[in-house]
Amino acid sequence: MSPPASAPAWALAMLREARVGRLATADAAGRPLLVPVCFAFDGAALYSAVDDKPKRTRDLRRLRNVRENPHASLLVDVWDEDWTRLAWVSVEGHADVLNAGADFTRALELLRAKYAQYRTMALEREGVVLRLYADRVLAWRAAGPPA
Repeated sequence: MSPPASAPAWALAMLREARVGRLATADAAGRPLLVPVCFAFDGAALYSAVDDKPKRTRDLRRLRNVRENPHASLLVDVWDEDWTRLAWVSVEGHADVLNAGADFTRALELLRAKYAQYRTMALEREGVVLRLYADRVLAWRAAGPPA
């Protein structure tokens, strides 16, 4: 399956509504990193902010990885003891880092609309947003054939 326009409607809904995803990046040597992230989806790209939660540094490894190697992916899934309810959507693409400009401002607006916690954070001043463009979307759910 290719970019979001060809993904099934239920998969796009999962990307819009999921509260958490797992972001995968890798450095120039290919060492992987997988972290849970809050994110917003605008139909073409996913946005995740480096927010005010306690961190050792604001120059997170995921950001350094994207600067070295723009290939990244994000997975959202539904897991249930009733395996007829299982589903997942994987977005594979290329990422960049935003810290100013119209795209940065729009990303913050999307994130604040989805997460009330971001509405009180001064992300314009100190924030950084990782943007993941979807090159390919893979989706599967138990309730129907793989998409």
